[in-house]
Amino acid sequence: MKPGSQNCVFQKHYASGILVLWSETADTATVCRQLALVSSEQAFSLAIIWYSPTRHDSDELVSGLSELAPGLPFSGCSTCGEITPDGLQDHGFVAVLLPQRWFDVHITVLDNVEKLGMESVARRTADSRKQFLARLNNPEDTAGMFAINLIDGLSYSEETVTLAIDRGLNGIPLIGGSAGDDGHFRTTWQITNERALSGGAVLSLIRCRLPCQVYTNNNFVPTEHKLVVTEADPDKRRVIEFNAEPAAVAYAAAIGLTPQELDASCFASYPVIVRFGGRHYSRCIQQLNDDQTLTFFCAIDTGLVLTVARSQGMVASSRKAIEELEEEIGEIDILFGFDCIYRKLDARHRQTTHRITELYRAKHFIGCNTYGEQFNSMHINQTFTGVAIGMPATATDA
Repeated sequence: MKPGSQNCVFQKHYASGILVLWSETADTATVCRQLALVSSEQAFSLAIIWYSPTRHDSDELVSGLSELAPGLPFSGCSTCGEITPDGLQDHGFVAVLLPQRWFDVHITVLDNVEKLGMESVARRTADSRKQFLARLNNPEDTAGMFAINLIDGLSYSEETVTLAIDRGLNGIPLIGGSAGDDGHFRTTWQITNERALSGGAVLSLIRCRLPCQVYTNNNFVPTEHKLVVTEADPDKRRVIEFNAEPAAVAYAAAIGLTPQELDASCFASYPVIVRFGGRHYSRCIQQLNDDQTLTFFCAIDTGLVLTVARSQGMVASSRKAIEELEEEIGEIDILFGFDCIYRKLDARHRQTTHRITELYRAKHFIGCNTYGEQFNSMHINQTFTGVAIGMPATATDA
């Protein structure tokens, strides 16, 4: 970055008219001004804003955008890192702006999700679905639709909320990310035109009139090491014992370490996985506690059988997933979505950050690092999850 450019905001235009703005150093006022400027030049259905809560104040983002760009619908959340057209960054922001030409959007705010209950979330989601389809004048046609959910990553509610939303969507594909707070694990934020909130979720129903496909991918396969949860505190997502041993002792032994050697890089490189519906999903460990228990990023309970996993290679696995999307929808204009913070840590541990960055640049992936991801009815960890948007049919369509 050139001297004096600390408030510089970069832009990239895509063939579909999607616009991405990003900066690692710009202040909140500058971000709001730049978003207001571009929204005055082109009509957008939605700006999805992912930002560092260390650099950007959530209330200031909302108030600034409400004042300077009152006609711009937006949703967003705090992160633990962003992925931009330039690659991975920390403590900045990235915004994906969807043009009205190709996208219709309906936003629903779910406040205090921990206490809403599944029936309430499912009902409100179903009502939003009905309202959105009625607005589009075709209440039976869900072609080209998907939903994005941005939820508090510290609410301990992702499983129930994701399941309830999926029920209410009634077949509309769902992707989502658990908001982060730069790894502090204290407070995460969700934002919309209405307000900034914590402990909530912002659900965006989107219709895309371009080829599109949601996806999820992880790069782990099972080993022979099984860990049975023999004692747990589900409310705190805490495992007390694996195989009738202290959780940290049993897990460390399974990966060839001592409990004293366990840290975030170990958890990222050696996740435990569970099998559902013929596929394996990660159940990532958040932290080692002083009493040798392990706290997880997602739901855990007594009797659950977990398997220690090994990596197949993050770069190769991600490339293969993207190539499969290209076979399904043709040339991809942009991919956007969520990349688990543990993928970022694992890439650093294995010294492959430059390779995954090069892949993301080449394949036009934009997004943020999260404390977990959602895919249809599942809350999952350590995945690369999002939506692929295809090219307009001709250059004149853009």
